[in-house]
Amino acid sequence: MNLLNLLDKMCPDTNSPEEKELFFSRRDAFRKFGDMSKKVAMAAVPLGILSSLPKVAKADTASLIGVLNFALTLEHLEYRYYQMGIESGVIAGADAAIFNKIRDHELAHVNFLTEVITNVLNGTAVAEPEFDFTAGGNFMPFSDYPTFLALSQAFEDTGVRAYKGQAGNVMENDVVLTAALSIHSVEARHASMVRRLRTKKGQDTVKGWITNDSRGSLPAPTQAIYDGEQNVMHGGVNIVNLTGIDAGAVSEGWDEPLSKDQVLGIASLFLA
Repeated sequence: MNLLNLLDKMCPDTNSPEEKELFFSRRDAFRKFGDMSKKVAMAAVPLGILSSLPKVAKADTASLIGVLNFALTLEHLEYRYYQMGIESGVIAGADAAIFNKIRDHELAHVNFLTEVITNVLNGTAVAEPEFDFTAGGNFMPFSDYPTFLALSQAFEDTGVRAYKGQAGNVMENDVVLTAALSIHSVEARHASMVRRLRTKKGQDTVKGWITNDSRGSLPAPTQAIYDGEQNVMHGGVNIVNLTGIDAGAVSEGWDEPLSKDQVLGIASLFLA
């Protein structure tokens, strides 16, 4: 089955004055980037980023399976979290339709990655772990909707950075790289949707993107999800100095990768 048939795009409308203001302010920022010289854009930024990514040899199927099983574990976590949330009845009103859609996306990701690992790479797909979404009784996401939304944001923001962190490890396989990038963009849409839902519910003044390393009103144990996002250096270029855009706005224009160890450290809070 074509992967694109599995993935249903989620893109919230941007008709409100606030969202239009954010859109046009970011458009102005990108207009400044358009004024950069072609040499800087081509030589410094893309090549600098690509050279920093780890690679695996084409024949190293075992490593590729390991990367995909890592991604599969995260997809298991997200799917199970949303499934349990839906079953619990904690999701309020019209938001249920949103989380049903996100749950379906995560299940499609689980099924797809399992198929690639087992039938394309002839490997063994990791079984779904047992999860404790209360993190030892510290959270009650299935009886308190604000907590459910907060953890949803934490999981989605982690997923976006986790996929980016593994891009270099699947670069030698065009099919897997294309699939991973397709999943990555949908996880980013999920993250933006959940962050906007939290603002709409008055839980936080979060934007659809991350500013510096701010976790907003999320609990302290989630800080590792946002550490490093304040970076303004890309391809050896200080973007603040280059464009005159303030550091907070520059940080919003890039998501930083998380390593496998960093992601597993975050996920371990919820593994039973």
